[in-house]
Amino acid sequence: MFFAASAPGCDEELQAVINVNSRNTAKLWRMANPENNLRDYTKGRQSTTQKTACGVDTIANPHSHDSLQLAVPDDCAGLRLDQVLAKLLPEYSRSRLQEWITGQQVKVDGAYATTRQKVWGGEKLEVSPQSHASEQPHQAEDIALDIVYEDDALLVINKPAGLVVHPGSGNWEGTLLNALLHHAPQLADVPRAGIVHRLDKDTSGLLVVAKTLTAQTSLVRQLEARSVQREYLALVYGELTRAGKVDAPIGRHPAQRVKMAVVESGRAAVTHYQIERKFPSCTLLRCRLETGRTHQIRVHLAHIGHPLVGDSVYLKGPQKCVPQLRALLTGFPRQALHATRLALVHPVSGETMEWHALLPADMTRLLQQIREAVSPHQTTPLDHSTPPGLPLSGEEVIFPPDKGGSRGVGVRNK
Repeated sequence: MFFAASAPGCDEELQAVINVNSRNTAKLWRMANPENNLRDYTKGRQSTTQKTACGVDTIANPHSHDSLQLAVPDDCAGLRLDQVLAKLLPEYSRSRLQEWITGQQVKVDGAYATTRQKVWGGEKLEVSPQSHASEQPHQAEDIALDIVYEDDALLVINKPAGLVVHPGSGNWEGTLLNALLHHAPQLADVPRAGIVHRLDKDTSGLLVVAKTLTAQTSLVRQLEARSVQREYLALVYGELTRAGKVDAPIGRHPAQRVKMAVVESGRAAVTHYQIERKFPSCTLLRCRLETGRTHQIRVHLAHIGHPLVGDSVYLKGPQKCVPQLRALLTGFPRQALHATRLALVHPVSGETMEWHALLPADMTRLLQQIREAVSPHQTTPLDHSTPPGLPLSGEEVIFPPDKGGSRGVGVRNK
């Protein structure tokens, strides 16, 4: 019998040499036998999950202990665990499998796996699949709604800034859709809970929801025909002198995919604007949409050199501004955009209906602070006979008295 004496630390060095040799052997074997890398690794795997009629793994309770029992094939020696799982579980994306590893939903020989862990063949894997939030039915949540109008076919909401309209990446709950399902449970039978158009998270104002499939079809057709009238109030940088129109196609930004941009390959987009009130270094505009592209007003106004105050996405560097307004404008925490008017044909009665929503408190406060910071002679209302604080147009109060509140809604049937 042979005994080998070793100094402290030699065992670790020997194990490292063995691991290196194993990795090199595995790499050489895969290079010499590439056809074996294409084998079906899913045959014969054991699963404690149930199969649907379509053969898809399902887990009734995402927090249960149902799991998949797998073994690492010998020809996967030297690969990272997530690469092996991608071969064994091709029905799941690599990013999903990596999430499971970091979320301690994968064990190797009984121990929780690590992100960059490698395997050498023969290890026993235990995987506890968790359905992603995007695959779960949307849940009803008791979230307060500012309901402007409601009947059996329609629901008109005055959405506050900060409320996401539809669940998506990073916002799978706490959205307007979740609130709608709580307010009107029957909306679970209508696609997207009746939502036919959206407002950005930090845009406030009017949004219509269909309560039936018939109403939804009618509203979608009106939007496609561009007959739905949508107007917004926007505070932008710069001093505009006349009304205008921006007719420029909008698509994904070629380099920054989370942004939209004016691009030749984009979809047709048209925005009309007129001046509501002028201030030094900024202008309050009323914008009317012909189309409804993502971020349309924000992209179009930035495109003509007048980005929205507070727009963290489309503002490019410091804007020209008089000293007394710089802190006010740069400190506004969201894009200064509010959906103030909505008009459409009722899907059932055929009547043209119109709703108005006053500016929310934060935009009203900002405009009041701007007026206080500059001389009255530097503020130019469109109607010089209308003193500040009174309606600027029609029934809509842009600067309501402090005691009367800073928001309100008007409804008028034509």
